[in-house]
Amino acid sequence: MPSALFTPLTLRGVTLPNRAWVSPMCMYSAVDGLANEWHRVHYGALATGGAGLLMVESAAVLAEGRISGGDLGLWNDRQSEALRPIVEFAHAQGMKIGIQIAHAGRKASTFAPGTGEGSVPLSDGGWQTVAPVASHYGAERVPKALDEQGIAAVVQATAEAAARAADAGFDVLEIQCGHGYLLHEFCSPLTNLRTDGYGGSFDGRTRIVRETVEAVRQVWPAHLPLFVRISATDWVDGGWTIADTVALAQSLRDLGIDLVDCTSGGLEPGELPDPYPAYEVDFAASVRNATGLASTAVGFITEASQAELLIASGQADAVMLGRVMLRQPRWPLAAAGELGDEVPWPLPYDRARPERSVPRTRPFR
Repeated sequence: MPSALFTPLTLRGVTLPNRAWVSPMCMYSAVDGLANEWHRVHYGALATGGAGLLMVESAAVLAEGRISGGDLGLWNDRQSEALRPIVEFAHAQGMKIGIQIAHAGRKASTFAPGTGEGSVPLSDGGWQTVAPVASHYGAERVPKALDEQGIAAVVQATAEAAARAADAGFDVLEIQCGHGYLLHEFCSPLTNLRTDGYGGSFDGRTRIVRETVEAVRQVWPAHLPLFVRISATDWVDGGWTIADTVALAQSLRDLGIDLVDCTSGGLEPGELPDPYPAYEVDFAASVRNATGLASTAVGFITEASQAELLIASGQADAVMLGRVMLRQPRWPLAAAGELGDEVPWPLPYDRARPERSVPRTRPFR
């Protein structure tokens, strides 16, 4: 009998062969938003690792929406064409592949990790950031408040990026609505102090998210699943809460999303509590139980037995694996072995299966 972790999951017309998925993780290695040799090698390795779904890192829907100058983009056709070989290679390995699309809002125009701190000066290639209001993140640049025309442009750009992702052949699309980026900034009462139709009440603050999902669902193929990543709590008094997350998820379910990728924090510097293994799992369980939507758990999930328990107990439908996949790109293959499951190995690696390793009867000479 297969383990819960290695049981298939069908969402719309896509069957994912197991519940161990690669989380979207920025590589900060693109030039002009274009995937390059780094991305082809990086995602190629992950595509041979046995995951049920490989999520490509966040791609900006507009140039101004990049976290850094090294972010992937999907604001033009050259960028989607650069991603196509990655998608085709993943499919050739029998791998389902998705991509996250996003706008970084007030957290844009920063140095890539390891290259500097804070906002990139305008004189060095930085750009003016935008947000719901002119309130900055930490010591970074003060953003420009978006007017309604600017909001409409972001929604339209997100839909256009989704169409490019579909054209490139991706199986899954995820909209980033967490980690303190633009859509999260609109949702939270801590960062959205607007008094127009995009602020104030819960409905006003979440309006841009609903409009974005509606616009994306119109161009994203009906047979392909749509995910939304949500920071389930700001970890700050007076901020966004898990109750807000459940309410938003319920409204988005009716607009055509299929899964909520539950994460947390990112809105304000230093707000996150000391993390511990699977510390965000309760959020996934709350969304799943209250809405009937599928959900994923993230956050320091590193052991096969731990992931198995989360799925078998009904706390989440899948686990998103991050740093552990950077350390061990074939973690799912090893996890399947630990849980007693049979999963296909890439033929060139088949002789490396543990059960095929024969100990030597005499020492090396």
